[in-house]
Amino acid sequence: MQIIIVGYGNIGRTLTEQLIIEGHDITVIDSNPEKIEEVIAASDVLGIVGNATSIGTQIEAGVAQADLLIAVTRSDEVNLLCCLIAKRAGARHIIARVSNPIYNKEIQFFKEDLGLSMIINPQLTAAREMINLLKFPSALHIDSFPKSKVESVGFRVEKDSAICNKSLKELAGMFLGKILIPIVERDDEVIVPDGDFFLKEKDIVTLLATNHEIVGFFRKVKIPTTSAKSVMIVGGGRTTIYLAKNLIEMGVKVKIIERDIRRCEMLIEMLPKAMIIHGDATDKELLIEEGIEDVEAFVTNSNIDEENIMLAMCVKTLCKAKVISKVHRVSYNEIIDDLDIGSVIYPKNSAAEHILKYVRGKRNTMGSSSIETLYRLNDNRVEALEMVIRKGSSVIGKPLKDIPWKSGVIIGCINHKGSTSIANGNSVIKEGDTIILFTDSKGMKNIEDALR
Repeated sequence: MQIIIVGYGNIGRTLTEQLIIEGHDITVIDSNPEKIEEVIAASDVLGIVGNATSIGTQIEAGVAQADLLIAVTRSDEVNLLCCLIAKRAGARHIIARVSNPIYNKEIQFFKEDLGLSMIINPQLTAAREMINLLKFPSALHIDSFPKSKVESVGFRVEKDSAICNKSLKELAGMFLGKILIPIVERDDEVIVPDGDFFLKEKDIVTLLATNHEIVGFFRKVKIPTTSAKSVMIVGGGRTTIYLAKNLIEMGVKVKIIERDIRRCEMLIEMLPKAMIIHGDATDKELLIEEGIEDVEAFVTNSNIDEENIMLAMCVKTLCKAKVISKVHRVSYNEIIDDLDIGSVIYPKNSAAEHILKYVRGKRNTMGSSSIETLYRLNDNRVEALEMVIRKGSSVIGKPLKDIPWKSGVIIGCINHKGSTSIANGNSVIKEGDTIILFTDSKGMKNIEDALR
C-alpha cells in the first residue's frame, strides 16, 4: 500500500517503523527538517519537509495515488484539516489522531462528515488500559478480545505464589481446560510452554480466559483481585482527564497532583468531584502529606518519562499501591523491566496496534479470515490476533493437531456461535468461528499466513 504519514513524533515514528516491516511504501511529511533527516537516515522512505495542510505539499507526497493518509501531529485541528484536504485530493482512506476531550462528543460527526476511516485517541486508549489494570491489581497488562469474550492478562510470578514451581500440567488439572497459558517470558526469553513446563519466580505469564475464569484463577492461587477504590494521579493532562472521569463514575476516590496552577484551575472545573492538589509530586514529603501510604493505586501521568519512572520507583518504597506509569519512549523497555516498577503503558504502541489492524484488514478484504483485534505483547515480540474464519479457509473442519501450523503459532481459543472454549489438539474450527491466535511472526494478515 502507498501510505502517507503526517507528523513524525512518537506515534508517527512507531507507525513508520512497523509499516515498513510489513512491506508498505511510506512517505513522511513533517515541518521539522531535522525529523525528516532522521527518518530518511533510519529508513528507506520518502521524507518531505513542509506543511501538510498545504495542498501543494500533499500533492508532492503523492496524495492522489495514496491508499491511506494518517495524520498524527500533536494538533487535532491540523490532523482534521490534513484529512479533509487529502480526501478531496484523492486519498482513498484517511485516519486522524484526535485526542482533545472537548472533541470527544463530536467523534462520530467527524467520521461521517469528513469521511474518516478511523479516529485514534492515544490518551483515551491509555486511560482505558489503566482502568482495566486497576480492576486487577496484580496484572501487568490486560488485553480484551470483544468477539471472543476473553481477555489475556499478564502477571509476574512471585516467590510465595501458589503457582511458583508448579507445572502447567498441574494447573490444567486444577482448572479443567478453562484457562490457557500460551506465553511465558523468562530472563528476556519468550517461551511457548508445554505441559511439563514449570513456572518460576519472576516469570511473566500471559493467561488467556474469560473474565470470570481469570478472577476464579487469581482467587484460587491467592493473587489479589480487589479493584482499587482510591487512586492518586500525577499530572493533569488529557490522559488524566479521561481516566479521572471514568474512575469517578465507578465510585473511585481520585486525587490529582499538578504543578501548573492554571492547569489545576481547569481541572477543578472539569473534574469537580476529584481532589486537585497544586504541588510537585517529586517532593516525597508532599506525597506523604497527601496520604500516599494509604492509597490503593498510584498513576504517573506526567509528560516526562524520567519523572514517571522515578516516581514509580519512589512510591514502591513508600506503600503497597498498584503502580501504573505512562512512558512514551520504548527505548526504556530494558531498564523498566529490570526495575520492576509495576504496569507500564505505552500510548503510541496502542495507537499503532489499531492502525496496523486496519491496514492489514484493507490488504485482506477478500481473504479467508479477517482481523478483528490485534495486540503486540512481550516488547512487541509476540502478536495476539483475533480472527474471524471465512468460507474457503483450509483450516475449517480439521482437528487443530492435524493442521500444519508454523513454529511459534498457538490457537488460544475458539468462539462458535457465541460460545467460547479454550482450544486443544482435538478442537475443530468451523466457518464463521472467531479464534485467538498467538504468534512470534510479524505482519500476519490472514489465517493462511499461519500455515507452513
